[in-house]
Amino acid sequence: MKSLLFLALIACSHAAPRAIPVNVAAPQYHRTSVQDITIHAVSFDARSHRLRLLDQPNGPGTLWPDAQSAAKSIQGLAAINAGFFTPEGKPLGVMISDGKKLGGNNPSSLGAAVWFEANGRTGIVRREKSNFNAPQLLQAGPLLAENSRAVAGLENNKTSARSFIAWDGGTMWMIARTSPCTLAQLAQNIGGQSPCGFPIHVALNLDGGTSADLYVAKEIAGGPAAHRAIWNKPVRNFLVLQKR
Repeated sequence: MKSLLFLALIACSHAAPRAIPVNVAAPQYHRTSVQDITIHAVSFDARSHRLRLLDQPNGPGTLWPDAQSAAKSIQGLAAINAGFFTPEGKPLGVMISDGKKLGGNNPSSLGAAVWFEANGRTGIVRREKSNFNAPQLLQAGPLLAENSRAVAGLENNKTSARSFIAWDGGTMWMIARTSPCTLAQLAQNIGGQSPCGFPIHVALNLDGGTSADLYVAKEIAGGPAAHRAIWNKPVRNFLVLQKR
């Protein structure tokens, strides 16, 4: 798709951000059920809001114990746990937070694709199409949906809470946490559709299980909300929603 190629190429460009249209919809919190999966999500328009990757250089939990703390540290409107990390707390895959690059290219399914934010543009591309160079970047995986279809062949035995990020291929985005499900179940139930009212073109799995953590501030329509199990463990980094 041409839009994907364009977004991959602009990661290193220095073009000025586009003006924000006055009719852009405000971010919104959604709670819905698809089959037997409950999905808590925040939708937003990338023309007015953006995600920022917050990292903890000294390891999981050293700055923020949860998504709520991470969001409040920069007056964020919402936050979700982000990338995978090793037992030692180091990034499992490439991550760039405010221009600082850490980790290495992860060739496994957990590094299948890259989310990036650069110069007012944002997108998700397969790792093979990324130059791993943007002010904000996160490698994760597997892909759950691509080209508006569920990705086939995903694991279908392990049931766990999931975190993911999804995009309509244009300006609409969502971050979401689910009730326990398998990767295959989640993919089949979001491929091509969205609990937020727009079609999903690409969906990327984030670290889940005991890492799954979604926070929504009261300023978000439908909020506030916080979804983090009491048995959760500290995580390395978070994606935090802010106004542009």
